[in-house]
Parts: sequence; structure tokens; C-alpha cells
Amino acid sequence: MSILIVDDEQDIRELIGDILRDEGFPVRLAANSDDCMAAINSEPPALMILDIWLKDSRMDGIDILKTVKRDNPDIPIIIISGHGNVEIAVAAIKQGAYDFIEKPFNIDQLMVVVSRAMETSRLRRENQDFRRRDMTSSNMVGTSAAYRLLKLNLDKVTKSNARVMLTGEPGSGKEMAARYIHMNSSRANAPFVTVASAAIEPDRMEEVLFGRETPDRGVEMGLLEQAHGGIAYFDEIGDMPLGTQSKILRVLTEQQFTRLGGTDRVRIDLRVISSTSRNLAADISMGRFRQELYDRLTVVPIPVPPLAERRDDIPALARHFVEWFNKSQGLPLRELSADAEAQLKAMPWPGNVRQLRNIIERVLILGDGGGPIDPAELPEAEPKSDVRPSLLLPAAIAALPLREARELFEREYLLTQISRFGSNISRTASFVGMERSAMHRKLKSLGLAGHARNGRFADTDED
Repeated sequence: MSILIVDDEQDIRELIGDILRDEGFPVRLAANSDDCMAAINSEPPALMILDIWLKDSRMDGIDILKTVKRDNPDIPIIIISGHGNVEIAVAAIKQGAYDFIEKPFNIDQLMVVVSRAMETSRLRRENQDFRRRDMTSSNMVGTSAAYRLLKLNLDKVTKSNARVMLTGEPGSGKEMAARYIHMNSSRANAPFVTVASAAIEPDRMEEVLFGRETPDRGVEMGLLEQAHGGIAYFDEIGDMPLGTQSKILRVLTEQQFTRLGGTDRVRIDLRVISSTSRNLAADISMGRFRQELYDRLTVVPIPVPPLAERRDDIPALARHFVEWFNKSQGLPLRELSADAEAQLKAMPWPGNVRQLRNIIERVLILGDGGGPIDPAELPEAEPKSDVRPSLLLPAAIAALPLREARELFEREYLLTQISRFGSNISRTASFVGMERSAMHRKLKSLGLAGHARNGRFADTDED
């Protein structure tokens, strides 16, 4: 990563260049604002050393500083000037400069500041790489029909800049779907910034989103500015205050905004992905959500299925979380027993994928040794109760004669249990309280015998 030196005095820029080359830094030189911007656009540098006064140039140093911090906020910029004073230094720092050095400068002082700035640049790049690796390690997992449909819909929108609205129950994986879009888009190397609408205090929402300018602390970038060039993910957009909704609508329309306390317009280039577990149509009718914002955000609506509709994915997801916690936290790398898989598939999942992840983490933390996970370590498949549960019959069954209703119920019940026990007929028969031979006769009478193992179940005792 190179250092870009911008100074209209040839002797100064070449002197700084020679000093930095002797220290092993790759260097590029620019004499005016046009050369400077062309160099940045061709390849952003790791650090800029920028003269504040540029003779015969369209932009002075402060103008360049503002532009670079707007479009490339991660580049540290050291301002140098032969007309240094406190006011100029304060103005530069307020606009985001890393430091200010007055000419004629001391070489040792220059090298200390450059070394610190290059270390800052390195840490920022490593942080970005870590975020990308973290997202890559969190790939979506599944093979079920509901998962395949979701992935098909996501693949259709990855290469566009269309705004996407992800809908689904809490914990179903909406943020994971948003990250999948980001990872497979042209913005994959740019930021992915999450706006947790429900977690931000309403009176701080605008400051968090748009940033703030103050005389003493200078510029504090908001989340939208941090997402410049990448994706802003509005998690639970339905929880955003009405007042902020109107301002977000204006940002989406104009692609620019003003920081709190500031006067300059900040231009941004970002893609917006939103999610909600609420019924936004009902919120709109009750005046809690703006119809215009909904229309802007919901160019492509994509539903994210609950885990209950993805039961065939549960064992693969559980194994994925075991491997993830082993790599990220050093927890034991344990297998799932067949009975544990069956119990997981039979459990209710009101918390969806997030609940499964939490259960696996708890089991790995509290479990003894590294043997297979046993059903006893998992929550009960159904909550225990001394009260006899009531059964609400579907209208289609209630309208049938008893014999036909019983046959339909037995068929669906046995199919469910066979799927639960991984197509193992012996374990299914044991659970439902039938002899194996009686189970075979029952399956034959219901027209379910002889299915291949790659179908709903197998007419075999093999595991």
C-alpha cells in the first residue's frame, strides 16, 4: 500500500518522497488536485500527506480532505502547511485529518506521525478483512425445499442494486440472508453496516445514522456514512421512529444528508436492505409506518421461512454451529447422535435458527467430554404438562367420516414419526408402541410400504 504525497512545490514533495522511500515505503507524487484525485481513483493509498495550499489547483487541501474523507473515509491524511496556525490545524482536524505538521518540519517528527498513521491504516484494513472473513465463515446452510427457494430468490437480487425487504419471524435468519446478498454482490469488499432500529434510543437515532459535527470533537461519522460504497442493513425497520422515517426517505431519494450540527451536504453511495418481523401493512394503516418509505424499501420482498418449515435442515445447521463454536471459541467438536438429531427435528422452534444456535452453544459449554451429543442434554421435544392438550381439528378432517379421518391421521402421523427418526422403522415402531411386524402391516395397509431410503422413509431396519 503506497503513500500519496500531494504538494505544489516539487522540491518538498520529492524530498518527502525520498525520505519515505529510504524507510521502505512505496510512494506516489501529485502536484495538484486533479493529479491527486486521479491517483486516488486509480488506487486508493494507505496514507496521504497533503499540503493545505495548492497553487494553480481547482481544490485546496481542505477541499481535497473533505472529498477524500467523504468517499474514502478509511484513508488517514496528514496535513502539512508552511502557513500553519491554530485555526488551520483545528479546521483540518475537524474535517477528519489524522494530524497536522507545520513546515519546515523535523524529519524525525514526520516519521513518527507517518509510522503511527500507517499502523492505523493497517489496523483498519485488518479489521475490514476480519469482518469479511467472519461473514464468509457464516455461510447459509441447508438443503430443504424452503431453503432452496429462499436461496434462489436471494441469488436473483445479488447482482443488482435493488432495495430488498426481508420478512420473517425473529431469529429466522434475516440478517444472514442480507449478508449473503452482500457477500455475493459487487459490493462484497465494501462495508456491511447494520442499523439495529430496535436497539437505538429514538432520541439518538438521527445522530447515530447521520453523525455529528461539534467544535471540540470535530466530525463523528454516522452509520450511513460508514456504509458508504457498501450496504446499510436496517434490521427491524418497523421499529424506526416516524420522524426518522421521513428523513431516511429523503436520504434514499437524494443520496445525501447533513450531519447534526453541520452545514455541509454529505454524499453517499449505498445499497439498502431492510428486514422486519412486523406486519408493516397493518402499521401503515395505523399510522405507525410511512407508506412512501415502505414503497421505497420494498422493491423486492423476500420471505425468510421459519425453522419449523426447514426441519430437514436442522441436523446440518446443528453440525455447522458445533464447528463454528469450535473454531471461534474453542468449544468441543462433538458429533450429533442419531437420537439427538431426531429430537432436534421434533422440537418446537419459536426462536428459530437463533434458538438452535443458543441450544448448541449451551450444550457444548455444559457438556462433559467430547462424545456424541445425547438427547438427555437437549430440551424436551415437547413441553411437559399435566393438563390434557386440546386438539383443534382441521376442517378437512372434521368433515370426513371417522374411518377415513382415522386413516388420514394415521398416515400423516406415521410419516411424521418416520421422518423424525431418520427413516428407521425399528426406532419408529418402538416410539409409537407397535411391534415391528405390526408396523410393517400398518404401513402396507396405508399404502406406505416399500418406499426407497431417499424418499420419505425406507422399509428397512438399517440406520
